[in-house]
Amino acid sequence: MNLLLISNSTMAGEAYLDYPKHNIADFLGKEKVKCLFIPYAGVTVSFDDYEAKVKSRFNEVGHDVVSIHHFDDPVKAVEEADAIVVGGGSTWRLLRMINDNKLTEPIRKKVLGGTKYIGWSAGSNLACPTIKTTNDMPIIDPLGFDALNLVPYQINPHYLDANPEGHGGETREERIMEFLVVNQDTTVVGLREGCMFVYNEGKISYTGKLPLRVFQYGKEPYEVRPDADFDFLLG
Repeated sequence: MNLLLISNSTMAGEAYLDYPKHNIADFLGKEKVKCLFIPYAGVTVSFDDYEAKVKSRFNEVGHDVVSIHHFDDPVKAVEEADAIVVGGGSTWRLLRMINDNKLTEPIRKKVLGGTKYIGWSAGSNLACPTIKTTNDMPIIDPLGFDALNLVPYQINPHYLDANPEGHGGETREERIMEFLVVNQDTTVVGLREGCMFVYNEGKISYTGKLPLRVFQYGKEPYEVRPDADFDFLLG
């Protein structure tokens, strides 16, 4: 597989998709690629506007996208895609529309066959076995929690170490520990802002200035430095 799984699209104070644009370009290669963009996670933005935002940044680094909503046959669009890009937003809406359009198996088959997959935030959640470790509200029934199951662990994008000052609710870590009580065989990784995984032909690497936080049932959460070996996540 060839996967680029990004925690977040935008760093505070920066333009949309600015910080990972060169990672995206390196991942796609020197030859121009017209990627199939899946904007289904967009809720407060139209699919046309979402496509335009992503297209602008991809064009800037020599690549292009076309949104799946322009195609009469979404399954055929996936089957013929040169690369697949899944944007962030509502993971629940994203998975619901993936299920409504019967795209889970076509995307999975395509990516397992070598087609490059780029996801950020909800798009990274979608690559996991399920969407159970997403951060967003369940605004719609996704018709099941099972996702693409491209990686054998769960990602928690935008991982934060502490609650805002004055907030008395559970921390992100406490929520993940709750998940592990009822999903004891699952590893969860807290992917902090500005960080990403790259899968390339069976090898995994990690990019970012901040360490990865790893959660497993019965163990204290621990940190993995960016320059460490991440093969333990290959399953």
